[in-house]
Amino acid sequence: MEGQRTKEVKPIEVKRVKEWKVEKILNKRKVRGVVNYLVWWKEFTAEHNFWKKEEDLENAKEIITKFEGMLNAEVRNNRGKRF
Repeated sequence: MEGQRTKEVKPIEVKRVKEWKVEKILNKRKVRGVVNYLVWWKEFTAEHNFWKKEEDLENAKEIITKFEGMLNAEVRNNRGKRF
C-alpha cells in the first residue's frame, strides 16, 4: 500500500527488554488517576499510535519533558482567553 512502511522495524534492547523508540508524544490523558500518553513510534505510521502509561515510558523521559513544556506553554498562552 502506498505511503505505508515497507521495512520491518525491529525493537532495540534495553536491559534485556525489547523496546521501540518514541518519535514524539501527541497527547496526554488521565484514566483513574493514571497518566497516559499518546505515543508516535519512530519509523511507524499513525495507525500504530497508541496510549501508554507514563510508567511504561521510562526511557522517553526527555521527550515527555519536552511535550509537558509545550503543553504548559499552551496553557499559559490561553489564560484569560474567552471561547
